[in-house]
Amino acid sequence: MGPKSNGESQKSPYFCAIKQNSKETLAAYFPRFMKSIQLVRLLPLTAIAIFFSSCGELPPGVQQPVAGALPTPIPSGWWNDEGGSDSPRIIVYLTEQKAYFYRGKKLEGESTVSTGKRGFSTPPGYYQVLSKSRDHVSSIFGDYVDKGGDVVKSNVDSRKDRRPPGTHFDGARMPYAMFFRGGYAMHQGYVPPYAASHGCVRLPKGMAEHFYNAADEGTPVSVKE
Repeated sequence: MGPKSNGESQKSPYFCAIKQNSKETLAAYFPRFMKSIQLVRLLPLTAIAIFFSSCGELPPGVQQPVAGALPTPIPSGWWNDEGGSDSPRIIVYLTEQKAYFYRGKKLEGESTVSTGKRGFSTPPGYYQVLSKSRDHVSSIFGDYVDKGGDVVKSNVDSRKDRRPPGTHFDGARMPYAMFFRGGYAMHQGYVPPYAASHGCVRLPKGMAEHFYNAADEGTPVSVKE
């Protein structure tokens, strides 16, 4: 018998096994074949996991993974007020973007915050809770909306930004507000991982309520670099 043609010499072992109808050869190659199939099926999931670890956007054609496929996000804070009876105090660190709630020397809670952005910095100093308003609405910052409730101009300062004709001012909601210096307050709001407010100390939902319920008027508030 002459030498095999180039076409036959390049055929895969799986093809040869089927062609020869050899049970022994099939039994030897089948587990390896199945492992190859499993590896191919896992590659897209691995690629998506690596992509998400880089904090990028999804490429075209790739669907958002279902809940539970990604790591649990870092919590915004914690709270444990069991057994505390000493006087409360609050410390806000601007560099850390964190707020801490103490009773005496016992740390009862910690929360991420978002303080004043550039041009609206939260002033460091020693203050106290002057007043509290559970459902406060800002009279300064908000949006200009039309009669239908559509926002015409967002994120405005009513003292500086001219109101477009046919609109009215809709103040920003500031739930669980605790004022500690003039119009500066700690309150619930959007908390990105950087300073973004107009000077207030924003706390995430849940943590703002904890701080509000635990701090009476007169509670010391320290704002530090």
